[in-house]
Amino acid sequence: MKTQIYDYFIVGLGLAGTAFAEVALQNGKSFFTFDNSQKSSSEVAGGVFNPVVLKRFTLAWQAQPQMELLYEFYPKIEKRFQIKLLHNLNTLRKFASLEEQHNWTLISERPLFENLVNSEIIFRNYKSVAAPFGFGEVKNTGYLDIPLLLHTYKDFLRQNNCISEENFDYSKLHITDDFVEYQGKKARNIIFSEGFGMKSNPYFNHLPLDGAKGELLTIKTKDLDLDILLKAGRFVLPVGNDLYKVGATYDWDDKTDTPTPQAKELLLTELKEIINCDFEVVDHQAGIRPTVKDRRPLVGKHKDFRNLFILNGLGTRGVMMAPYLAQKLFDYIEFDIPLEKEINIERIKEKHLI
Repeated sequence: MKTQIYDYFIVGLGLAGTAFAEVALQNGKSFFTFDNSQKSSSEVAGGVFNPVVLKRFTLAWQAQPQMELLYEFYPKIEKRFQIKLLHNLNTLRKFASLEEQHNWTLISERPLFENLVNSEIIFRNYKSVAAPFGFGEVKNTGYLDIPLLLHTYKDFLRQNNCISEENFDYSKLHITDDFVEYQGKKARNIIFSEGFGMKSNPYFNHLPLDGAKGELLTIKTKDLDLDILLKAGRFVLPVGNDLYKVGATYDWDDKTDTPTPQAKELLLTELKEIINCDFEVVDHQAGIRPTVKDRRPLVGKHKDFRNLFILNGLGTRGVMMAPYLAQKLFDYIEFDIPLEKEINIERIKEKHLI
């Protein structure tokens, strides 16, 4: 019997790998996936999407095309599986002073932020949130229910017998000019999307993936009535049933995914400056974000092997970036459409990042 040759192997099923699987599926391509079912940083993340970088008050890189695709991509998955993934919630940034109010009004009136940012100061009363200086409002924001997406998609892959949930052994990958072979299965191409696990990948571990640990709390309280994503240094995100996600921390030194009491204490201290009510901590999670020094993802082809590719380094904006980058990589492989220099791993040497 002739061995089936898949179009793709996909290693890693966080947001990046799942997005590539979906693009392949929508384009009628066959694939087999590898994921060891350990919790990825995607699953731990809050899932927030926001086209505006509030810290620097700029638009996120390629924000417009990413947002346009986001509202096409995830609804297709929702419809297929009859689930709710995208939740649209405007973001209110809490002001701490009159000066912050004034700066917001000046900056938000720029043409760049038309239809995204409300230049008026918002005064709205929320239970247990004191905001004497009001809020600045960002539109077209919200969150994606990442755990539901990843769990649902893995169930789908299991039902179709196209997933292996054992650890991927790189030493058993056999590479030829025409295909790659792993444990008796063959594919024309292989996509590596392991997140911070890339550090164990002998083909791409030379790339400058830093990794930033993030920790997140989930609290429960009946004394909040938020119908928006509240930003005041950290974010407070309502996810239903009196539950709120609170985060997130950044640690560039600790590369473990173990929650720490120090981060928990930091988040609780800052949360108590944002809200003034009793609450219960019901969950505490940690993960390593796949971050890169130049704040751009790692996408492209291995310098020596024509059928080895990487899709990684999505950082904190995975919800927006994953569909966009997956489509870009697919178009590069299938139609030889060049990758943007800003995402192509060929830039790494030019920018002396290694």
